Amino acid sequence: MDLAALFSASGPLARAFEGYRVRVEQIEMSQAILGAIRESKTVVLEAGTGVGKTAAYLVPSLLEGGKVIISTGTKALQDQLFHRDLPAVRDALAVPVKTALLKGRSNYLCWHHLDRANQDATLLASRQEVKDLGMINRFIHLSPTGDKAECPSVPENASIWARVTSTRENCLGSECKHYNECFVMKARREAQDSDVVVVNHHLFFADLMLREEGVPELLPNAQTIIFDEAHQLPDTATLFFGETLSSAQLLDFLRDALATGQAQARDAAHWPDLLAPLDRATRDLRLSFGPTLQRLAHAQLGADHPLVPTLNRLREALFAVREVLESQAERSPELNQLNRRANELSQNLLAWGAPERADQPELCWVDVGSHGIQLHRTPISVADVFKRQRLGLQADQDEHGEASPDDVEAESSSALYAPGELPQEPQREAPPKRAWIFTSATLAVKNNFDHFTQGLGLDDAQCASWSSPYDYPAQAMLYVPTGLPAPNHADHTQAVVDAALPLIEANRGRAFILCTSLRAVGKATERLKQVFQERDWPFPVLQQGDAPRPTLLEDFRRAGNAVLVGSHSFWEGIDVKGDALTLVVIDKLPFAPPDDPVLAKRLELLEKNGGNPFMEHQVPQAIIALKQGAGRLIRSETDHGVLMIGDTRLIDRPYGRRIWQSLPPMKRSRVESEVVEFLLTL
Repeated sequence: MDLAALFSASGPLARAFEGYRVRVEQIEMSQAILGAIRESKTVVLEAGTGVGKTAAYLVPSLLEGGKVIISTGTKALQDQLFHRDLPAVRDALAVPVKTALLKGRSNYLCWHHLDRANQDATLLASRQEVKDLGMINRFIHLSPTGDKAECPSVPENASIWARVTSTRENCLGSECKHYNECFVMKARREAQDSDVVVVNHHLFFADLMLREEGVPELLPNAQTIIFDEAHQLPDTATLFFGETLSSAQLLDFLRDALATGQAQARDAAHWPDLLAPLDRATRDLRLSFGPTLQRLAHAQLGADHPLVPTLNRLREALFAVREVLESQAERSPELNQLNRRANELSQNLLAWGAPERADQPELCWVDVGSHGIQLHRTPISVADVFKRQRLGLQADQDEHGEASPDDVEAESSSALYAPGELPQEPQREAPPKRAWIFTSATLAVKNNFDHFTQGLGLDDAQCASWSSPYDYPAQAMLYVPTGLPAPNHADHTQAVVDAALPLIEANRGRAFILCTSLRAVGKATERLKQVFQERDWPFPVLQQGDAPRPTLLEDFRRAGNAVLVGSHSFWEGIDVKGDALTLVVIDKLPFAPPDDPVLAKRLELLEKNGGNPFMEHQVPQAIIALKQGAGRLIRSETDHGVLMIGDTRLIDRPYGRRIWQSLPPMKRSRVESEVVEFLLTL
């Protein structure tokens, strides 16, 4: 396989793609991936904007053969990869590989739950749900996939979807009478038969950890696993390696128990009365905290917190329901499955607040959000467990598949052997040979990957980095205004907006203002609208939350002079090329909130082990997030623009140098007139 020829100016990719450019960085990255595939190695590869990392991993993985799993950060990127990038590269190379797109089960219509919704009108909460259900009934008989994304007549966020799709908890599995025609099973079978399967990180970890009953797993059949947007993996792994019990899960259970109980076990109990205490206790969870959205560690609650008696009532009510379901479980698959759900909910409820397990530090904490309460039991480090899963090891095996010395010694001391007789080592399967490829534009801090690799237990990984091929000194300028108040000052957001106004005027709008909190988004939007109205500036102001993200982006591009204000969801995965976006304003350095209980616990343990929590964890995290936000500005060889960061810590704090040195090598200025002049020349 001559990768240099494939990526050359006369190669198949150049013939297939208009405006194709040869990039040495892309060829070198592709060669590193080819080596990893052939040698079943683990590699961590950072590729700056414009390197072309998607083609860099697709070309060797498609041509080398074997089953490939590609995991992306979001469903939007998953769709883009499957529907656009993957077919384009496959067709250019003319390789006959079969591909499959696999999403989480909540994306596929469920025949069983659709039947139940059709049969019991009391499950529908509004006339709109009745209307949406009618459209779904027509759609399901026309769709070969059952993917709700293919039903545009019903909005993606419509409440009806929760009633006609399944979750892991309420799926009947092989006991379902629709099992053979199940859309989830069809998608899984197609993935099993395909050469390349495109998933997202959440689905990958769900498949890795949950091992859903009766469903063949993807991982054992794969020779190559590629994580795109790999910087998101530590947070995703933490979510799936922990345990969560939510008020939404309990309300779903209540709804299903009432419908199934009354339909199939009416003689066993008066179901409304049986479920009423559980319903009250579930709703009291939210009332325990009042209107404030917050995150609290279990230790912060205190013995007199209202949540404590609420949880006691919840346990008692759930146990009462579980007893009835246990006595009725054999009457139908639905009742048996409800009994399993009740047991799982009870176990998670008992585990929350219990002492930490000895084998790894954990934290019990509560998330009080706009959609209800979530009780989490979260591992503080996922490095060990992810390493075992990645290498296919049992809990008592080392990275070579051997039993650990402690376990061998324990086995030997528990038995007696005749003189001269040697204990026989138990038969253990060798760890599977796979290539693991982790790639993103933001993984390293000044070419140091320790923060990422240590967080995921990738101590065996080979790391490499390629800078962006774009001419940043000529194309972009970094501007940090002078005289701004401290980031924690009440007037900081308004001061940042005011400092950006001369730039917005010179730039004729065409700006993103990226904030580190939703509160700042609201303040910035209010200030912009006030000033634009006073000065009669013709720039539309678009605010995150006013419409779905794709709609806002389309409105932004179409307007040609808009200012879009957004928070975290606009910091990455956004690609606006050309003159539509030539100014990106970031309000402050994106340090994680200090009151986040998981972060606080991690920092506490790091300090206890002699580390420097701020420099070893918080600064690297902020750098990676800042690089993502800054990456929205320059998206092609012809792009130009200004990155303004409204946080003087970048200049006047010792760690600031480390942060800005991790950004692309732009011109730098603190003089407003220089920046305005640069924008006026664009």
